[in-house]
Amino acid sequence: MPIIQSVQRALQILELFDEHKTELRISEISIATGLHKSTLHSLLKTLQAAGYIDQNAENGRYCLGLKLIERGSLVVSSIDMRKRANPALVELSRETGQTAHLGILEGCHGVYIDKVEGPGMLIAYSRIGRQLPIHCTAIGKSLLSRMDRKKVAELLKDYAFEKHTARTIDSMEAFVAELDRVAQEGVAYDDEEHALGVRCVGAPVFDHTGEVVAAISISTLTSATPAEEAVAYADAVRKTAATISKALGFKGS
Repeated sequence: MPIIQSVQRALQILELFDEHKTELRISEISIATGLHKSTLHSLLKTLQAAGYIDQNAENGRYCLGLKLIERGSLVVSSIDMRKRANPALVELSRETGQTAHLGILEGCHGVYIDKVEGPGMLIAYSRIGRQLPIHCTAIGKSLLSRMDRKKVAELLKDYAFEKHTARTIDSMEAFVAELDRVAQEGVAYDDEEHALGVRCVGAPVFDHTGEVVAAISISTLTSATPAEEAVAYADAVRKTAATISKALGFKGS
């Protein structure tokens, strides 16, 4: 596997900081990494622009940026959510015989954080950690279904409604109309919008504040599951989402 040297060097810089070395001069970083100051300057400015490195204006020393806290918090919350949601996800897959997913919103994409493979229902395109488009997936639609529509417009200001299949939603107007339907019915569908041969049914998951913090879905193969059968799974998906929401402290119905 090829190693990208600039990325390796950037990671080497980040790993220099710990509880004992919270701030470092560029000369100290140079000695520790063996890199020339001119090379370090470019790397540090790039990391600083992305929020992963910060610089103390008073002494010029570098320190870790707040972006790392944000990323770390996401990982911690995802692990806790997976732990709480997994038993219900396993039961959903067992009950329906389909592949069940758990996803969260990251930027303007969804991300799979858990997957329970259904017996004989291998869904090749999905894997834990993979990003998924929000405009044509059941998880994506569920994640944004309760978001204020002004926030949706802001989030998707430069979003490309890419056509994955002939069925894919390809405009903001059509997407918002779909979100309104999902919010009203409490369930989202992806009828071969993201991938040919795959149908999905999803629902939002709420936390103790009533905010949507995740979504679940089941994925079915069209060759094995007629459209009407996939729709029939809606109740099971809603109930599982409600079970997970309750585990996260949601008091609503």
